[in-house]
Amino acid sequence: MNKIIVFGAGRIGRSFIGQIFSRGGYEVIFIDINKNLIDLLNQHKAYKVIIKGQKDESIEIKKIRGVHFDDKKKVIDELCTTSIVTVSAGQAALPGIIRCIGESLLIRYKNHPGSALDIIIAENIRDGAGYFRKELYRTLGENFPLDRVAGLIETSIGKMVPPMTEEDLNEDPLQIFAEPYNTLIVDKKGFKNPIPDLPWLAPKENMKAWVDRKSYIHNLGHATAAYTGFLKFPRRIYLFEILEDQEIMNAVRNTMIESAKILIRLYPAEFDFQELRIHIDDLLNRFGNRALKDIVFRIGCDLMRKLGPGDRLVSPIHDAVCYGMAYDKILFALICGFYFRAKDEAGNYYPTDEKFFNNFTPDIEKLLINICKFDPENDKQIILKAKEYCKIINKIYKPEIVIN
Repeated sequence: MNKIIVFGAGRIGRSFIGQIFSRGGYEVIFIDINKNLIDLLNQHKAYKVIIKGQKDESIEIKKIRGVHFDDKKKVIDELCTTSIVTVSAGQAALPGIIRCIGESLLIRYKNHPGSALDIIIAENIRDGAGYFRKELYRTLGENFPLDRVAGLIETSIGKMVPPMTEEDLNEDPLQIFAEPYNTLIVDKKGFKNPIPDLPWLAPKENMKAWVDRKSYIHNLGHATAAYTGFLKFPRRIYLFEILEDQEIMNAVRNTMIESAKILIRLYPAEFDFQELRIHIDDLLNRFGNRALKDIVFRIGCDLMRKLGPGDRLVSPIHDAVCYGMAYDKILFALICGFYFRAKDEAGNYYPTDEKFFNNFTPDIEKLLINICKFDPENDKQIILKAKEYCKIINKIYKPEIVIN
């Protein structure tokens, strides 16, 4: 039987990666730092994915087992006897995981030099392959023939998986909720072994274009909904509640369309407007999924990253300026982000957001320069427009935080 190692038995690992590979005939071995979770997976040898759509659908995922991350010998033994591994454990865990993979590659190359390991990077990081390559060389040494024996496969993950409540976990600590969408976009050029023949995999030649599509359309749409929605409805918890307002829905769609035009300019051979418009309407339908109960806090939090350079809002603005295209709607969403003060269900801010708020300067020019890294000279027009948007926001919404 084919087997796949899945680092990270969390939301994406179980609801998405584990689901599609188990249903595709693979044995799935989860590796995680959570010993209780691993023990439960080994005890039950199955778990349920609850598909949240118009009607709940329960899928039992079998052919699974778990290994605790601290059992390094067993982890490396598993890595030495597979041809494919995925990583979806979060950025903080990556250095230790990559070091472990590197140690297994040394053993594999010594015992079976012709055997390749494909590493699917199911993480929300830009240039994931470059990051993994750099970190692997720390363990392997610069002379190791990494490109011969390891495939570094970037992904674009569009699946939405809401956090589980305490009540849900008490009912069944292994169950996981997810939306029906189940397509995993992968870098076709990254594989060293034959690409798994699974209906849910979508291999792409120009992976950068598809990573940018996720950022410029999906992530940007999420951010726009959260930030503009919070200003108008600061006490609404769920995304579907925000999007029930037609004014917000129209603003989100129009912002996504503005960004789609920029994306087409970047990749004219990859995308066309009609295709992206259909994609936008599908995303908005998914964003409005009442059964999913995705929360505004989750979608908007982590402001230092989401409002930062190279991310979902600032990056398309830079591209628009470069090509002389419109970016006003995207800039408005960005400015709304600085007013975002949503808390989780326990009444807490996201940890890095709390630090950001404690050192907050209500000066939009300084925020754009220090957080977004706009240039005070070259980006004067952006800063002037931003100041006008702040005046509009302060007048219409009368937010608790006043930014000038």
